[in-house]
Amino acid sequence: MAKESEKEAKNKAYDASAITVLEGLEPVRKRPGMYIGTTGPDGLHHLIWEIFDNSRDEAMGGHANDIEVALLPDGYVRVVDNGRGIPVGIHPKTKVSALETIMTTLHAGGKFGGEGSGYKVSGGLHGVGASVVNALSVHTKVIVHKEGEMHMQEYKIGKPLAKVKKIGTTKQNGTVVKFKPDVEIFKDGISWNWDKIIAHLRQQAYLVKGVRISVIDARSFADVADEDCFYLRELQGFEAPSLTFYFEGGLKSLVAFYNRHQEPVHKNIFYVDREQDNVMVEVSFQYVDDITPRITAFANNTYNSEGGTHITGFKTALTRSLNIYGRSANILKEKDENFTGDDVLEGITAVVSVKLPEIQFEGQTKAKLGSVEAQGAVATVFGEALGAFLEENPDDARAIVNKVLLALKARKAAKAAKDSVLRKGALEGMTLPGKLADCQTKSAEESEIFIVEGDSAGGSSKQGRDRRTQAILPLRGKILNVERARIDRMLASAEIRALVIAMGTAIGDVFDISKLRYHKIIIATDADVDGAHIRTLLLTLLYRHFRPIIEGGFVYIAQPPLYKITKGKSIAYAYSDKEKNEVLKEFGVSPAEVAEGSAEGEEVTEEGVVAKKPAKANVQRYKGLGEMNPSELWETTMDPARRVLKRVNVQDGEAADRIFDILMGTDVASRKSFIQSNAKYANLDV
Repeated sequence: MAKESEKEAKNKAYDASAITVLEGLEPVRKRPGMYIGTTGPDGLHHLIWEIFDNSRDEAMGGHANDIEVALLPDGYVRVVDNGRGIPVGIHPKTKVSALETIMTTLHAGGKFGGEGSGYKVSGGLHGVGASVVNALSVHTKVIVHKEGEMHMQEYKIGKPLAKVKKIGTTKQNGTVVKFKPDVEIFKDGISWNWDKIIAHLRQQAYLVKGVRISVIDARSFADVADEDCFYLRELQGFEAPSLTFYFEGGLKSLVAFYNRHQEPVHKNIFYVDREQDNVMVEVSFQYVDDITPRITAFANNTYNSEGGTHITGFKTALTRSLNIYGRSANILKEKDENFTGDDVLEGITAVVSVKLPEIQFEGQTKAKLGSVEAQGAVATVFGEALGAFLEENPDDARAIVNKVLLALKARKAAKAAKDSVLRKGALEGMTLPGKLADCQTKSAEESEIFIVEGDSAGGSSKQGRDRRTQAILPLRGKILNVERARIDRMLASAEIRALVIAMGTAIGDVFDISKLRYHKIIIATDADVDGAHIRTLLLTLLYRHFRPIIEGGFVYIAQPPLYKITKGKSIAYAYSDKEKNEVLKEFGVSPAEVAEGSAEGEEVTEEGVVAKKPAKANVQRYKGLGEMNPSELWETTMDPARRVLKRVNVQDGEAADRIFDILMGTDVASRKSFIQSNAKYANLDV
C-alpha cells in the first residue's frame, strides 16, 4: 500500500501545474538550424530523437518501461510510451490545455522549475523537443491515455486545428505522438535511415536498462490502421519488420557489444552504478588486445562526442587506481615510472554515463559536458569501485596492469624512435620528400595535394596539374596497415613518413592541425581491388592518427572516370555503367555498335570469326590513372571546374571504429562475415 501511495503521489505531482512556460514558438520555422542543428538528414532524424527523448525521460523517472517507435507510410513517424500521459488539464498561466501548451510553446515542459516539476533528471533539449518537432511538421497528432480517458489534439505546422477533446475511454496509460516532417523545411526529402534509427535506439536501450524499446518499419503497409490501437505490434495480423531491445545489464552489456569483435585482455567486465552527491554515475570498461582507446560518454543519456568533466574524472581515477594497485602488487617496480594517462587508456573500451538534475553543456551541440559536479562524483564512485574490483579479481587486475605496463614500455620506445624523426623539425615542412611535386602557392586554403598510386600515375598527374595550387605525392605499393602499429613502426615506413612530412602537421602528441599545408588532401587510387585496398589503408592511417583532418573536412576521394567514349570527334567520359549507357544513347549508338577493347569490326561466335559493320563508337575502360595522358587526367579528375570529389566525413564514430576493427584488425572470422554480408553491395570489375 505504501508503494501504491507513493506512485499516486508522483502521478498527482505531474499535472498541468507542473508545466512551466518560458517563451513562444515563432522562431523555430525561421531558424530551424538553431534547434535541430541542420535541416539535412541529421536534423530530420533529430525529430525522432526529440520525441523519443520525452518517452525515455519518462522511463528514466521510473514511470514507463515500454517504448515503441514506428515508421509509417508517407513519411509519418509514431512514438508511443506507457508513461503517465501528458497532462491535459487547463494550464494556470496559458489558460489552455497543458497538452496544447507543451506542443505549441517553446520551452514549455515538465523539465523546468526544480522540485515541483515533472522530472528530476531529463535528457531532452531543455523541454523544447515536442514543440520544435510540431513546428517543423505538416501534421502532428497526439493521443493521451490518462486516468481512464483518451484525449486528442491535431496540429498543422505547430498550430492546433481544434481544442483538445476527449475521444473515448482507455485501459492504457501513456502518450502516442504521430508526426510528418515538412518538406518545405527538409528540402532533401523525408527519407528515414533504418540502420541509423536502429543504432541510436539500441544505444538508448543500453543506457536505460530494464526498458523495452521496439522499432517497427511499417512504411510499406499503406493500409495500417493505427488510430484505434496503442502499440502497433498488438494489431492482429500485422507483421511488419521489427526489432526489440531490452538490456538488464546496462552499460556492461554495451561494453560487451562494442567488444564483440575484439580479444579481451581480462575476463570480467568492470561495472558500477551508484549515486554520489545527487549525481547518478554508471561506468563500465574492459581492456582488449589493441592500442586504440574507445571511450564513449553520455550525460542524461545524451552522447557527448567531446567528453567533458565526467571523462576527466574517469581518467583521473583510472590512472590513480592502477598506479596504486601496480605498486602494491609489485608489478610496478621501484625503478619504474608511474603510468601516465595515455598508458592506462591504451586498448580500453569504456562507457561513462552520468545523470544529474541541473546539467550544463559547453556549446549548443551538447558535445561536451561542463557540469563541474560530475567530475568529482565520477572520480569518487569509479575510483572506489575500481579499487575494490582490482582487489576482488586478482587475475583480472594483474592482466590489466601488465597490459598498461606494456603500454608504458612501448611508449618510451616509441618516443625515442619518434624523437629521432621529429628532431630538427623534420616533420614541420623543413625537409620535404624528394618524390613530392609541391605547388607554388604557400596558402594552405588554396593548396591541394593528390596522393596517387605509383610512378605512372604520378608522372601523368605531375604533367597535367595546375602547378600553382596542386601538389602530387606518388606512393609506391601498399602502405603499412597502421591499425595495430605504434608510431615508431609507422615512421619507419618511408611512404608514411613522406606523407606525414608533406602534410606538415607532425603526428602524435606534437600534432598541430594549424600547420596543415593543404586544405584538400585528395586520395586518387585506381578503380580496381588493389586501388580500393590502398585507399582503405590510407583512410585507416588518417582516421587513427589524423582524425581532426577528416573531421575538419580536408580529406577527399577523387572520382576518375571509368570510361572514355568517342564517336567521331565527339568525346565523353562516364563515371559508371549507367552513365556509359546514357552517353551511348545520346550518341545514338546501340551496344552492338560499340568496340570495347576487342578487335574492331569482328564478332566471335561458335562458328568462328564473323565480319560485322565497323563500330560507330569506341569505349575505352580505364583500369588506372596511369592509363590516362596528362590532358585526360586534368579534364576528368583534376580540373576543379569539372572534376568529381567525394568528401570523407565521420557520421558515426563508433560505427567507423567498428568497421576499421573488422576490416583492418586481426579477427579473420569477423572480416569474413562482414565481406560475405556486404558482397552484394560491391561493384566488381571482373
